[in-house]
Amino acid sequence: MANTFTQIYIQVVFAVEARACVIPKAHKEELHKYITGIVTERKQKLLAIHCMPDHTHMLVGLKPDAALSDLVGDVKCASTNFINRNKWVVGRFNWQEGFGAFSYGHSQLSEVIRYIQNQEKHHARKSFREEYIEFLKRFEIEHDERFVFKEI
Repeated sequence: MANTFTQIYIQVVFAVEARACVIPKAHKEELHKYITGIVTERKQKLLAIHCMPDHTHMLVGLKPDAALSDLVGDVKCASTNFINRNKWVVGRFNWQEGFGAFSYGHSQLSEVIRYIQNQEKHHARKSFREEYIEFLKRFEIEHDERFVFKEI
């Protein structure tokens, strides 16, 4: 797309199926690198990532010719296969269906990157469920809390 200039920044949040805490801390950096490779291969820019045991945050600079749902689907599918191939969890690993996506302006990037990088400290005070519901409310996204997460 000639003469198209954009700055689209999206924080994507997605959970492990049933919010199980199964992503091993010992493999977190390897998973970060793997997901970074997927995003880069799709010609998008990964600005920040943090995988917690039960969910993942990514901040992506998205080009206008990319569909966010396709990118997230590719990340979730490929990383699921990667985790299962490496047998990092007992049984079969899966991400929960769906994701949250929240947009930001350029002037907010430093704050969002810091927030993503400090997930462990942040979750010492607040659960992932509380955090996610806060995002939905802050961004005024209609939702029914009973159906935000698929339970076992």
